[in-house]
Amino acid sequence: MLTKLEIMNGQGQVLALSLRDSSSGYLVKEIDGLDPVKATLVSSNFAQIDGAQYQTSRRDPRNITMKLGLWPAYAMTTAQALRMNLYKYAMPKSIVSLRFYLDDVLFATTTAVVESVTSSLFTSDPEVDFSFMCFDPDFYSPSMTTVHGATTSGSTPQPVNYAGSSDAGVVFTLNIDQSFSAITLHNTRPDSTEQVLEVGFSFLAGDVLVINTIPGQKAVTLTRSGITSSLLYGVVAPPGWTSLAQGLNNIRAFIASGTPMAFTMTYTPKYGGL
Repeated sequence: MLTKLEIMNGQGQVLALSLRDSSSGYLVKEIDGLDPVKATLVSSNFAQIDGAQYQTSRRDPRNITMKLGLWPAYAMTTAQALRMNLYKYAMPKSIVSLRFYLDDVLFATTTAVVESVTSSLFTSDPEVDFSFMCFDPDFYSPSMTTVHGATTSGSTPQPVNYAGSSDAGVVFTLNIDQSFSAITLHNTRPDSTEQVLEVGFSFLAGDVLVINTIPGQKAVTLTRSGITSSLLYGVVAPPGWTSLAQGLNNIRAFIASGTPMAFTMTYTPKYGGL
């Protein structure tokens, strides 16, 4: 269960809010917006055909709202002092990091823009309402996962069990120790769909190949003699950019000939809701 929320401002200062303890002077009364966000569906209508043809879909930004009660120990502080202290961590327009703890263990983080901070000044039960806009709707694991594997000229894949609930891109790194002309990344997702990404180039021993399939960061780079350059022109169209789906993904880095070479593949698990 959710036990703690932290708000970290741009200076790295952290406000810890326990969901079970109000000794800090703050009591989290309500948090909304942690469920999976609504998807916007795009479809086309055709004359004389009932219904519509589904085209694509996208998820909307996430809006997290929180109601925070102020519980001052009047011998030491006041409701106004507690409220002013909150402004150090979350002022409208500021960018903050929200960190969520499940059973007191940091589980996921997200970046948000503070949309509003409102409070009732003249009440016997002082509260502060926050609205956070997360334009990336996913929550991210606080740590990356690294998978170690080796290239193959056969058909045996390497299983990767992905625990996140949202698809995640990967960063594939290969330190090359022999010459070859092409490498193909195969991924068979849990629903049996295939993703195939082929890169053709005259690779030499000493090269470093990096394939980044993270949405918004997609790139293929080659480092040779200390100089890094784009290798996107070597990607065979249409590219099937590797993305991990929840469950068992079967990864295979195929090179037609030569001895196996070690590679690393890193990814950050993503969650569509808490």
